[in-house]
Amino acid sequence: MISALNELVGRVEEDLAADPDLPALATALGTTEYHLRRMFSSLAGLPLSEYVRRRRMTVAAADVVRGEDDLLTIAVRHGYGSTEAFGRAFRAVHGATPREVRRAGGPLRTQPRLRFRLTVEGSTPMDTRITDRPAFRLIGHAARVPLVHQGVNPHIQRHIAALPQREHTRLKSLGDTDPAGLLQVCDDLAPDAPEGTELTYLHGVAVTRDTPAPDDLDAIEVPAGRWAVFRSAGPYPAALQGTWAATAAEWFPANPWRLRPGPSIVAVLDRAADFTTATCELWLPVEPAA
Repeated sequence: MISALNELVGRVEEDLAADPDLPALATALGTTEYHLRRMFSSLAGLPLSEYVRRRRMTVAAADVVRGEDDLLTIAVRHGYGSTEAFGRAFRAVHGATPREVRRAGGPLRTQPRLRFRLTVEGSTPMDTRITDRPAFRLIGHAARVPLVHQGVNPHIQRHIAALPQREHTRLKSLGDTDPAGLLQVCDDLAPDAPEGTELTYLHGVAVTRDTPAPDDLDAIEVPAGRWAVFRSAGPYPAALQGTWAATAAEWFPANPWRLRPGPSIVAVLDRAADFTTATCELWLPVEPAA
């Protein structure tokens, strides 16, 4: 995967004015576009689309400052059909218009070329298992919320807090298959979505495909497939988020599995009364790497 990500960065640099042909590249590298985007986003800390935009505007800024060409010529060179579209993209990255930068030489916010390197990590074994699951359903209360990478997501907190205590008890009584217990489910999220992107969050339980569900609950149909299950224990949500990051940085590069589309599921196995610590299982849908 390290080699694949560096190859991807190289393809981006070959033609910054065009978006890379990810489906073709993923096939050539023996992986999938979904997995490639997820791994890039997790390890680089930003979506591929944002990286391409920042690199494109970094190179474009040098052309603007040199002053050898008019702004329309520079805009077209970097894939924009008008100075207006180029100016909007330029300002979004640098915080100033091309004309302002041409006059003053800045401000500039440059994006260096990324290089992925293998480092010695993984001194702490990850508690993981692979399990095959038949098709099942996730039922509960769903809401669209913004993505938050670190810390507690206040939008999810409010969604859960709005449910009466008796509803948590009812949901627990409905669950009849693994993952067991009350679940935190994230679905319908782009593989390289930046922070703030909306996702579907469901607070609920897992039931078999044939289990009838009350009409007042939302449902997510989950097809049969394999899952990698990672256990975490410690401060919540820091330990869980650390485990999530380690799946991309350590586990996937070292194991013959890749992510496949599907919801990510967190099962809280045990927790302190104030939820400052918890033991959790993170369920991620996987398939054999080609």
